[in-house]
Amino acid sequence: MPNKTIYVSDDDLPLFQRAQELVGGNLSGTIVAALRRYIELEEGRAEGYEEVVLRLGHNGARQVRFSGRLLGDLQEMDGVRLEHFKVYRSRKGKFVLHLRRSDWKDYPTETNWIKDLTNWRKMLGVVPDEEWGEFTMDIYDNLTDLRGRIPDKLYARVADLADRPAVEDLDI
Repeated sequence: MPNKTIYVSDDDLPLFQRAQELVGGNLSGTIVAALRRYIELEEGRAEGYEEVVLRLGHNGARQVRFSGRLLGDLQEMDGVRLEHFKVYRSRKGKFVLHLRRSDWKDYPTETNWIKDLTNWRKMLGVVPDEEWGEFTMDIYDNLTDLRGRIPDKLYARVADLADRPAVEDLDI
């Protein structure tokens, strides 16, 4: 097995020592795992993908993470409920549907809605989405499986963007 020497600055030595404590001694395996993760993230970023963290379950209590890019986002509401659809393309080519369904009857009444209406941070989107409702995620192998599961206008947008690069480089 080839041998590689890594030189570590005195300032970084505590970091390496802590990593070795956490893995029980096999520091090279930890370095390889970290390098794999780093390469995967950086190659994905170069291709237009980002780390996506989605909330799932009742009131978004659980979180999942993957590498993907947002293809479309649509929010629909009526007098009964709010539905927020987001469709992502994963780095492995799958289509990820994230859906938040919130019934207005379940709106938390302990909040001060008048204050919420005048909260400039909420209006500008600095404060994250409300945390009430049911959050689900479904994964589809191909685009046609999404048809009928999302509104037609969102499907048309997703279909238009699905096979295009995230960013088109222009030689101008």
